[in-house]
Amino acid sequence: MTDWFQPLLANAGFGRRVVACIGAGIGIALTILVCGQFPSYGSDLPIIVAPLGASAVLVFAVPASPLAQPWPVVGGNILSTLVGVAMFRAIPNVTAAAGVAVGLAILVMSLARCLHPPGGAAALTAVIGGAGIHDAGYAFAFAPVGINSIALVAIGMFYHRMTALSYPHQPASPVTIQAAVEPGGVRLEDIDAALAETPDAFDIAREDLALLLERAEHFAKVRRGK
Repeated sequence: MTDWFQPLLANAGFGRRVVACIGAGIGIALTILVCGQFPSYGSDLPIIVAPLGASAVLVFAVPASPLAQPWPVVGGNILSTLVGVAMFRAIPNVTAAAGVAVGLAILVMSLARCLHPPGGAAALTAVIGGAGIHDAGYAFAFAPVGINSIALVAIGMFYHRMTALSYPHQPASPVTIQAAVEPGGVRLEDIDAALAETPDAFDIAREDLALLLERAEHFAKVRRGK
């Protein structure tokens, strides 16, 4: 039973969770304040869209995730919204349009290298949103969705710099990995081979994974006294 309350993420202690909570709260509040300074999008459009709440979780709670980087946040939300608008206009049945929009948004984000889970919610919002969203059409993808996303990313960059975390996250460089690798240690080609035979996708850059495995191997040798 107590296992249910253990951190789901590696290296995600209570202190880091508090920093993430504060950051997400500040990020959303400042995004609303910043976006509120822009000319009105229209009386029926919100200052901030709901998918930004999910984007904030990624940006502030898992800033090292490939899904939380600036391009996935901005590009993923905008492209997915455009897909949602297109599907709403192309498919008369809302149920079918919603399903196709989310599925196609995943494909488009994957091809554009900006996979971002809240993008699915952005696509869905464009389909099932109110009359104001539908009247705005493709412009909804840029105001408020695009402006919201850019503001959140900018705030995230500043906040993480203030809290000594890396955002945008820079995966370990090949030079860093090579310097850490011991003779006979794990190399990037070994990681690629292992990933190729694994059916699952993992939310970590292959370079970071290689470095972590190599350092784990090093500490295992130290523990064994070798």
